[in-house]
Amino acid sequence: MGGWLMKGKRFVRRTVLFLLKRFARFIPDRMYLSAMYYVLLGRRLHLDNPRTFTEKLQWLKLYYHRPECTVMVDKHLAKRWVADRIGERYVIPSLGVWDRAEEIDFDALPNRFVLKCTHDNGSVVVCKDKSSFDIRAAQVKLNQCLQRDFYAQTREWPYKHVPHRIIAEAYLDAGEEDLMDYKFLCFNGVPKAMYVAANRSTSKTFNYYDMDFQPMPIKSRVGAASKECLDRPASFEEMKRIAAELSAGFPHVRVDLYCVRDSIWWGEMTFFDSSGYDDMCSLSWDQTFGDWLTLPPKILGE
Repeated sequence: MGGWLMKGKRFVRRTVLFLLKRFARFIPDRMYLSAMYYVLLGRRLHLDNPRTFTEKLQWLKLYYHRPECTVMVDKHLAKRWVADRIGERYVIPSLGVWDRAEEIDFDALPNRFVLKCTHDNGSVVVCKDKSSFDIRAAQVKLNQCLQRDFYAQTREWPYKHVPHRIIAEAYLDAGEEDLMDYKFLCFNGVPKAMYVAANRSTSKTFNYYDMDFQPMPIKSRVGAASKECLDRPASFEEMKRIAAELSAGFPHVRVDLYCVRDSIWWGEMTFFDSSGYDDMCSLSWDQTFGDWLTLPPKILGE
């Protein structure tokens, strides 16, 4: 009986999520976020007096409309913004930018490269060998992603006015090792915690660490923790410095960095980790991170 009940709850949850996303553009922001929050986290969203990290991230979606944030999340324009602050040597070289997948000149690209859309998440296409690369499949995926209204689905305001384009980047070769993604959670320019995203093409694992690279007992809703004990990167202090510089002046931003053969590369920045729905499976941690996040005065705008 219990098994059927759980299956029924999951079915209802999936159905409600489908309907919310299907009709997202017709639902007012505050109502949409409140409904999504309840469906995904199982509790009410308190926007008038937010206390937890996940609640405050939803508040920022509605009331922190700082124009600079749009540039910072644009995967094309953000490169110049980052280079002006920490230098070109940390920015992955771009190989081209296009409005449609059919415009990409694949003959002009190197044997290995990465394609992604500038306005969303999840549209990455990796080519490790052009001789076996399925160009048509890549074009279909990228064109579909170009049609995606990421703002409508998430209400993450910075993405609202990002042009829908495709960029190609140089491929980061980590050799036989997994490409580690070091995600620093920063608050007013101070990195407080971070997690390492690994095994992205297989099981996807998230392991949390403090700023001494000591493991934190946090369980993400998005990725399971790896049992593998990761070594502290030799350039960890430099990565912390970069994260602090890029996040200075903002109440909260996640700064993503790669470390490949001791070289540090900036990946992206986001103001809403997991769109603000990962409470780390713990109301206590959600509250702790919420205490770190001091909400700014409201900045409203289109």
